[in-house]
Amino acid sequence: MKVQFVNLPQSPISCRNLIGGEWMSGSGSEIKVHSPYTGHQIGVTTDSNAQDVTRAVRAAQSAFPAWKQTPIKERCRLLFEFRQQVMNNIEELSHLVAAESGKTVAEGKAGILKGLEVTEFALSLQNMDSGGIMNVSRGVSCEVRHEPIGVVVGIVPFNFPAMVPMWMFPIALACGNCFVLKPSEKVPLTMTRMAELIQKAGFPAGVFSIVQGRQQTVEALIDAPEVKAVAFVGSSPVALSLYKRATALGKRALCLGGAKNPIILAPDADPAVAIDGILKSFTGCAGQRCMAASVLLAVGNVENVINGVIEQAKKLVLGSDMGAIIDRAAMTRIENALNAAEKAGAKIVLDGRKAAKPAGCEGGFWIGPTIIDHANADMACAKDEIFGPVITVIRVKTLPDAMRVDAVNSYGNATSVFTTSGAVADYVTTNTTAGMIGVNIGVPVPREPFSFGGTKDSKYGHGDITGESAVEFWTDRRKVTRKWELQRDSNWMS
Repeated sequence: MKVQFVNLPQSPISCRNLIGGEWMSGSGSEIKVHSPYTGHQIGVTTDSNAQDVTRAVRAAQSAFPAWKQTPIKERCRLLFEFRQQVMNNIEELSHLVAAESGKTVAEGKAGILKGLEVTEFALSLQNMDSGGIMNVSRGVSCEVRHEPIGVVVGIVPFNFPAMVPMWMFPIALACGNCFVLKPSEKVPLTMTRMAELIQKAGFPAGVFSIVQGRQQTVEALIDAPEVKAVAFVGSSPVALSLYKRATALGKRALCLGGAKNPIILAPDADPAVAIDGILKSFTGCAGQRCMAASVLLAVGNVENVINGVIEQAKKLVLGSDMGAIIDRAAMTRIENALNAAEKAGAKIVLDGRKAAKPAGCEGGFWIGPTIIDHANADMACAKDEIFGPVITVIRVKTLPDAMRVDAVNSYGNATSVFTTSGAVADYVTTNTTAGMIGVNIGVPVPREPFSFGGTKDSKYGHGDITGESAVEFWTDRRKVTRKWELQRDSNWMS
């Protein structure tokens, strides 16, 4: 079947920096962007150096005083117009996401809609109590305010070109900050287009900026004196490195890392619910998401469910049911992990390396659903993040055995359980150390206003990246205590 429904750009799209309301190229080397579907070039950008970064953050710093003084209802009015612009162009944006990240168009659209959900939460801030005031003593009142902190930075990964940026900038902008985004150099097309929509919505120059580039760009952004806070989503080693770099400079940092999410499959699970949930969790977005299940802790006799997952996974068609792997390096990494699993003694019962590529996409990067069985918890395939459409089955005798495997997981993004027993569900939700937990849900991403964030090596920094935690991250609490006249009586506060 030839993939025709993903609209690949006919000629490479130029992705430049947006600085002070003007589009300009970076000063470094050229970066070519290739579609995972075909391997063909679909875009081009340039590496930004320290001078480019300085120009961007100073433009943002110049815009900050006026933006901070803009009433929140006016800031949110522009944010609402941005939301409308995205909805008006959602088909185009969905195709851009798919073309550059390898997702299906449906997955691209779903990511945008999830990002808009966070945008809608940001819009609600204008109608929420941002602090509060109380008479704390005779003639004395205390008030708390959430004040923007200034120029802030978001550094985002390839796997969700629209959604992850929208986890960050709508709340940061609604709170009155000026935001500088560094997209992944692998997927700059979507946010370039989205930045045009931000401009069209009427945001003042410098309030939202884009700086394209690689590692040197990231380091220059973190080091810039004007930058007060850094948010990051990506792999755990990079997350930890950036967190240390930012906090050593006294900056606020929240850096989300990788995952090795287990699904605990209890013997009493509803087979239809479990098969559907497990399948969608490890194959959705070709497994290239931090909430994908990558370990199946099979408790007792659950052979019927495992066989059902295998049979349903065999039916998935690459290009229509499942997208591509981001690039050749990632595909090679996944293949090497499968080779290592076999050498370690595990059995590959469904091998995605043998899956048929879509017609017309032979030059792309494709791996089908892959299931590794009869692994043990010490194997690399059971511990290391593979970041592809691969799930490793570890068979255990009891639920406490499953929880012991869960407990030694160095990551803490998500844990799910499939069961029809409230007692089993309660046992798992009480004892897991993960930050996000699913009961009969394979991808337990919280809906707003419930926030997104993991634990252990899946997150460095305090709080979560969306919801009320994000408001705290992007603002300072200012406390005001007032007294207007001398009181006739007194207590210890007078």
